[in-house]
Amino acid sequence: MLTLYFAPGASSMAAHIALHEVGATFEGKPVSLATKDTHTPEFLAINPEGKVPTLLIDGRRLTEVAGILFYLARRFPEAGLLPAGDVEAEAQVVSWMSFIASTIHPARRQGLEHARGVYKLADQRLGKNDWAVGGRFSIADIHLFRLFWRFRGSLNPEPGDFPNIEAHYARMMERPAVKKTIEVESKIGYALPA
Repeated sequence: MLTLYFAPGASSMAAHIALHEVGATFEGKPVSLATKDTHTPEFLAINPEGKVPTLLIDGRRLTEVAGILFYLARRFPEAGLLPAGDVEAEAQVVSWMSFIASTIHPARRQGLEHARGVYKLADQRLGKNDWAVGGRFSIADIHLFRLFWRFRGSLNPEPGDFPNIEAHYARMMERPAVKKTIEVESKIGYALPA
């Protein structure tokens, strides 16, 4: 049994998309960051860190976007979210996930210009590839998409500022799992900090 605690539009959106990508049966438990649901005694009993995503696997807690995405990719290999049998491609996925978590995600907190510079680097790194690891869709694409989806409004890019990421974003927006996640989360409503 899988249970995902998520806040619509937050980092947990990546785990939510991945669950739809792999076709897993799961229970979604929305929480609100605006009303500090993650700081209630009930939630802190589930995740003492007080954050999302939190995935319960038969009651056992797994946290952090990269860890959850990796788990889902390995548990559901038929979904093809992690290149199988190619150690270099797998390492490239891990490299992207590390870059996204350590460089892209915190960039916005360091100011808009810094964030724009980091997205320029990500755009160069992506290049003309359809997906982060060449021609293979992976968990890295889900993670990259979620951050650009969240911050593109504040980045206020002009068309062509991040041409490769913009093309990646358009491809991601066509994926049924992304459409389903956005549909579910938008019905609940987005209430995210600035």
